[in-house]
Amino acid sequence: MLTQFKVLSEADGNCVGIERPHGKSPLLVICEHASWTLPEQFGDLGLSEEALKSHIAWDPGALAVARGISTALDATLVFQRFSRLIYDCNRPPESPAAMPEKSEIYAIPGNQNLSAEERRARTEALYLPFHDVVRGLIKDRRGRGQETVIVTVHSFTPVYSGKERTVELGILHDADSRLADLMLAGAVDAPLYKTERNEPYGPQDGVTHTLILHGLSNGLRNVMIEVRNDLISDAAGQGVMADYLKGLLQQSLEA
Repeated sequence: MLTQFKVLSEADGNCVGIERPHGKSPLLVICEHASWTLPEQFGDLGLSEEALKSHIAWDPGALAVARGISTALDATLVFQRFSRLIYDCNRPPESPAAMPEKSEIYAIPGNQNLSAEERRARTEALYLPFHDVVRGLIKDRRGRGQETVIVTVHSFTPVYSGKERTVELGILHDADSRLADLMLAGAVDAPLYKTERNEPYGPQDGVTHTLILHGLSNGLRNVMIEVRNDLISDAAGQGVMADYLKGLLQQSLEA
């Protein structure tokens, strides 16, 4: 049953973006943190413009890289159109990180002391529709005999809580490492970036929710890609990274 709290207005539009819904590639590319946009009724959540456009609200450059992969390989792309500060679609509803009260150094006033009904409203407006779309695409592809390989694309900040990160590209996985293993092996052969397994995050940090929900639960190969965002801060860097990842993915799928 829907709650009385309305999260999205008619002006906000759909929370889910889909591109190349009938793409021929086995890859289903997902970008959960594609945007820093907030639904209009939430204003700025009590945050400065600097905070709202920083990595706490979205993954800078991630959507551009995901689009580059999608375009190059004719892969379906699904992305969330609203900020993870309203709801982080890579977290289950019971996780405090789904609607964080604090992110790194920033307290988020608009997320303080949410009621159970407010949390449920956000879940129903953003999380459920997003994952229903992914679930529906997988079902449709299975129905027409098309293989699905789940690839989620993220970015991370070079400095977090005062600590510098030297890793440039993270290849993440949960219990199923089939695709990650091949990509890591490919990165050794073509070492353009400092690439590491399950860095700067890993399953222990709760970041593999989408992989578990749609990959592991369906027996589908899956991987999560984390790119340091200073490498993809402009179109040139985004293009180089997308091209490199396209090559790694294509080589790994063919192996």
